[in-house]
Parts: sequence; structure tokens; C-alpha cells
Amino acid sequence: MKLGTFSISLAVKDIEASKTFYEKFGFEVFGGDASQNWLILKNGDHIIGLFQGMIEKNTLTFNPGWDGNANTLESFTDIRELQHQLKSQGVELMTEADETTTGPASFIAVDPDGNSILVDQHV
Repeated sequence: MKLGTFSISLAVKDIEASKTFYEKFGFEVFGGDASQNWLILKNGDHIIGLFQGMIEKNTLTFNPGWDGNANTLESFTDIRELQHQLKSQGVELMTEADETTTGPASFIAVDPDGNSILVDQHV
């Protein structure tokens, strides 16, 4: 199962304070808009999303169709196929992608310890 690029999405209280903190670890702004309360930071292959007031808790995030630089991959497993595979294995989804559509979509699962897993396809 190819889930695409991985990042951790952090629910932060102060996006500027969090940005400054992670910059000390060598992360640089890669995308997003602080005025909209979200930033994507990158350090090599490591990606952190900072989200102020947008998500309830820290979330594991996978992006099918993207490489680590948000470039579209020539070949990837569509989110609807990933969803189908997980559901066929008994994974309960909190939200689901509409399987009658194509293109961007997302779904959310929660692991046994309550950690959210967002699979978010942008292409």
C-alpha cells in the first residue's frame, strides 16, 4: 500500500511561536500562509504542518500522489483505492472519500490509541 508522502500535522496554539521554535531545529517554511493559520515546514525529507485552530489534535498525514516536495507523481494509488483496501481489512473510517468522484479527496481513520490519521489527496 503506497500512501504517498508523510508529514505530522501539529495543532498549535501560536503559529509564530511554533514556527520560530522549529526553525531552531533547521526547519524552513515550505508552504502555507501564516495569516491563514497554517504553515508547512521542511527539513530535508522531514515535513511538519503547523495548524492553529484548524485541527483538534496532532495528526499523522499522508498525501497520495505527491512526492516530498509536493510534486505530482506520475503513478500513485488513488485515495479511493486506499480507502477500499483499508475498509476491506476492517479499518473503521471516521470520514470517507466519495468513491463516485475523482481527484482531490480525503478520509480519516483513528488508531487504537486515538491518534488521527489523515489521508489527503490533492491531485
